[in-house]
Amino acid sequence: MYDLAVLAEWLQFAVRWTHVITAIAWIGSSFYFIALDLGLHRDRNLTSGADGEEWQVHGGGFYHVQKYLVAPEAMPDHLIWFKWESYMTWVSGFAMMILVYYFGANFFLIDPAVMNLTVPEAIGISIGSLVFGWIVYDLICRSKFGDDNTRLMIGLYIILVAMSWGYTHVFSGRAALLHLGAFTATIMTANVFFIIMPNQRIVVADLKAGRKPDPKYGKIAKQRSTHNNYLTLPVLFLMLSNHYPLAFATKYNWIIASLVFLMGVTIRHYFNTRHARKGNPTWTWLATAILFVLIAWLSTAPMFAHDTQSGDITPSPADAKFAQAAGFEDVTQIVQGRCSMCHAKEPGYDGILWAPKGVRLETPNEIAHEAERIYIQAGVTHAMPPANLSMIEPAERAKIVAWYRAATGQGT
Repeated sequence: MYDLAVLAEWLQFAVRWTHVITAIAWIGSSFYFIALDLGLHRDRNLTSGADGEEWQVHGGGFYHVQKYLVAPEAMPDHLIWFKWESYMTWVSGFAMMILVYYFGANFFLIDPAVMNLTVPEAIGISIGSLVFGWIVYDLICRSKFGDDNTRLMIGLYIILVAMSWGYTHVFSGRAALLHLGAFTATIMTANVFFIIMPNQRIVVADLKAGRKPDPKYGKIAKQRSTHNNYLTLPVLFLMLSNHYPLAFATKYNWIIASLVFLMGVTIRHYFNTRHARKGNPTWTWLATAILFVLIAWLSTAPMFAHDTQSGDITPSPADAKFAQAAGFEDVTQIVQGRCSMCHAKEPGYDGILWAPKGVRLETPNEIAHEAERIYIQAGVTHAMPPANLSMIEPAERAKIVAWYRAATGQGT
């Protein structure tokens, strides 16, 4: 039978898989080239005219890599461009944003307790903020302010802190941290698309025309590439945060996000320093550990869940069809008896301190609001309860399936 909910789940899975694969490819190549550039031996007078060289071994073979500061004298016949990893990471990530946060805006994007937005308003703010972020960042980098890299990095950090605060005062906690990651990732990909690749094309065009390329283009591209290097780890944290209520569903989620960017700096500073053979700054590990402990403390001081609702939610028109569908009374009893001991404001199951994934299922309104997840997790699949700890019966799962399909007009 054609099941839209199951189809949507598999579509999300496929897009998420693509996103992870392309992100691995992009991050891997980015980290490799930063490490390579920092580790080049530049104290050798190379006959090729290269700025530096490095010998590496991998997979049973030896590699001799040379870097030209501006460009070689002649254009190579075969030139590999590293760009599609970046582009596809952003495209697949934005596709996930559409599938999860735009199509599911009432569930994941909008929190009336934070700001009572309509779906078009929320989506408009989401897209507009991504465009705004790139424009502001690019203008600052091109300005006199951007001539000093240290000053520029401090200025950009202040902007990220401001966006952390801003997002958490517009969207749900889950969506706020995810959007901060998307805001940063958009800047990173735009750096590749609008700055790094065009500058490289100018150098290639000069070579083909027999002109000496201007070294400023390589310098600009290097600055943007360095920014991407330091932003990568925070983006990964923010993209994963939507699975962990301790990160997003707290009063201090914007401070947590701000500290995550500092952790990204301390971690990358250690590896970049080591790769450049400029020492062994082990103090960065202590700094990172302190930041992480502070984040963990903030997550429960006190626990304040935007996304876990401060009280029973107000049903939306989409929720109403599930609350009015045949079998809802039976499903409510099943869920309250089999699921709400964990999915509650104050869970009663030993070892569970807060509602898993921020999902509460104590009232009929909350159950109707989470209809699709209940259907997928406990009806179509047996993912919930974990290991069937509450002993939900096959007949009860069948009632959940029948109720959801009746509400969505899919029959039985």
